[in-house]
Amino acid sequence: MTKRETLLARTFVDVADTLVADFDVVDFLTVLTSRCVDLFGLSEAGLLLADPPGGLRVAASSSDAMQVLELFEIQQDDGPSLDCYRSGAPVHCEDLSKAQKRWPRFTGAALASGWASVDALPMHLRDQVIGSLNLLRAVPGALPDTDLVAAQALADVATIGILQHRAAEEHRLLAEQLQYALNSRIVVEQAKGVLAEHQGLDMDGAFAALRKYARDHNRRLVDVAHAVVDRASPRATSRGRTSPGPPVTPGVQRWCVRASASAARVFGRSTRVSVRR
Repeated sequence: MTKRETLLARTFVDVADTLVADFDVVDFLTVLTSRCVDLFGLSEAGLLLADPPGGLRVAASSSDAMQVLELFEIQQDDGPSLDCYRSGAPVHCEDLSKAQKRWPRFTGAALASGWASVDALPMHLRDQVIGSLNLLRAVPGALPDTDLVAAQALADVATIGILQHRAAEEHRLLAEQLQYALNSRIVVEQAKGVLAEHQGLDMDGAFAALRKYARDHNRRLVDVAHAVVDRASPRATSRGRTSPGPPVTPGVQRWCVRASASAARVFGRSTRVSVRR
């Protein structure tokens, strides 16, 4: 096995590592662009990924000069990377000096930086395109077909890894959101119980009072519920026993009276209020 074949095999192994949890996607994409330079005799390589609003962002580049060129391409909305991403098909240019009508702004910047040819390969899985892998050389001419096939294979496997990472992150965020919703509901139920006990409300009236207070004071319902529960939590005495928490303050008492009256109107029945001092 030649040195190039060994490096290509090692790169595919690195790409496969993206399928496991807790991998560093930024470091991986940076390594991928550097490996492309070494594997295919390039001058530079860069990688653009789609962001949620539908644009493109620089995800990795083999050098600062390449990053500047890719940022310029995005800002000017002109260049092979954008054409590749939008069409979902490879874009090739063997001689940039003959492509000034095709990409007037990108071509001038690339030639000024010393690059003469470009290949842009789509990063896609089936019909989903998430970005483009961009390969630049300092000499005119076409990359060998074997190199293009290998580079596209790297881009495809990297796409699978990125999508897998995104799916895992979305699943984690969804699980956290669901757990937060469940925990919040528990606190709200506890706060309803506190108000029902302290103010002689039924559970519907207690919830209406909580909700009204939160809206009137521009606060989240769960934050108001936490405040009620924390206020009513028992405290330890010096002898190790527990005693009830401090009584509801006069301000909260007055609010409960008004809120319970509102709740009575909402639910169409009388709601008794008993203020305990």
